[in-house]
Amino acid sequence: MASREEMSTSFGAASAAYDAGRPEYPAEAVAFLLASLPDAARVADIGAGTGKLLRSILRVREVEAIAIDPDEAMLRVLSERTPEVDTRVGTAEQVPLDTASVDLVAMGQAWHWVDPVDASREIARVLKPGGVLGLIWNVRNERVAWVRELTHILHASNAEEMIASGKIPLHEPFGALEEHTVEWQRPMARSDIEAMVRSRSYFITAPRAEQDRMMGEVYDLMDRIGVVGEATIAMPYVTKAFRATRP
Repeated sequence: MASREEMSTSFGAASAAYDAGRPEYPAEAVAFLLASLPDAARVADIGAGTGKLLRSILRVREVEAIAIDPDEAMLRVLSERTPEVDTRVGTAEQVPLDTASVDLVAMGQAWHWVDPVDASREIARVLKPGGVLGLIWNVRNERVAWVRELTHILHASNAEEMIASGKIPLHEPFGALEEHTVEWQRPMARSDIEAMVRSRSYFITAPRAEQDRMMGEVYDLMDRIGVVGEATIAMPYVTKAFRATRP
């Protein structure tokens, strides 16, 4: 099995699958992250990937946006989709921004990959006093039987395990996290589900034989639940959004 570091930097190898297979974020959850921002807010999306969260933010509110990711391949896709956004290579532990220069640091599907002590300290550095750290995850709703079976085939991700534990590690100078939950559904065709599977770090870093096994079982599942031809199915999601204010 690949190391945590290898998995965290694997997504660029599947940037097209990531952009096709991963969902964006419901407006209600994004609005929760943006609620206290001033007019003309400046927002940094760290771990921006192909821009799923950033585009969701820009649909809810006009802001000055900066996209930061360690993987240039992911940022290239983001720039193709959202060319007006400033893109920079960096991480939550080493943010390429000036001190006290942004109103919100947002991270979608990303906090589980960081060193929470170093990231908390560095993000606090770039936030203005009273600025917000917003963390958000889309997690498949496993109360649905076929979704539980899908997760069993794919293995639970680091994000899914963190959310299930109910413990989001956050350190000084941030205090308690506020939380907001949204349940929603995303219609997905067979090709969308395949792209989602191929975008997962466990799949990307797995040996070819393991990838073939997983895809074979996923195809069998889709056949059984009727996702064939042009048919779609409603993928149930739970979006967990968290925010903390910099003192």
